[in-house]
Amino acid sequence: MFEQLVTQLIYIFSVSGVIVFSISGALYAAKRGMDILGFILMGAVTGVGGGTLRDLLLDIPVFWVQEPLTIYLCIGSSAFTYFAIKLFLKRDFWIVWMDAVGLSIFAVMGTQVALNNYTPMVVAVVMGVMSATFGGIMRDVLCAKTLMLMKPEMYISCALFSSMVYVGLYMLEVPELFIVIAAFTAGFGLRAAAILFKLTLPQFSSR
Repeated sequence: MFEQLVTQLIYIFSVSGVIVFSISGALYAAKRGMDILGFILMGAVTGVGGGTLRDLLLDIPVFWVQEPLTIYLCIGSSAFTYFAIKLFLKRDFWIVWMDAVGLSIFAVMGTQVALNNYTPMVVAVVMGVMSATFGGIMRDVLCAKTLMLMKPEMYISCALFSSMVYVGLYMLEVPELFIVIAAFTAGFGLRAAAILFKLTLPQFSSR
């Protein structure tokens, strides 16, 4: 029963992450005035980019090739955003917060996939960070926008924190359900605080 609950939660997390990241990519397409195919392209790149890099580096089957539903989710979410764009009046608001949710979810999922494939702990953390950030990086590059990770508020560090919480609790043999919830909450909480309170890490100055 407990294992089934964990499996269902992880599946919900995975689906939710793809949807929110796809919508954030589609909203960027809206800001650039793209057509519906542009929306779908940007949504798909954002939704599966990080996980694709993770799976290639881990030399395992790419998740969306194994589970085509992921691509349908990207297409559906992006098309919905295109036709319902008026629902997203404050687009910058939605982009930032959808990205925050997706960042936290994929940090958790990336770390979990790496650990399930018996990688060293440090590699699992790196995979979590890559899964969380690479799709957004590709989105920003394709849209010729300032990279989200280049903005002053903490970004990569939030994914790093989430992944480290996951690995730390995993080493303590905490039940997986609580690990997933705690790691997501840690990453999203830190990112939310960074957005709301403009939290930054100390920045380098050449002076």
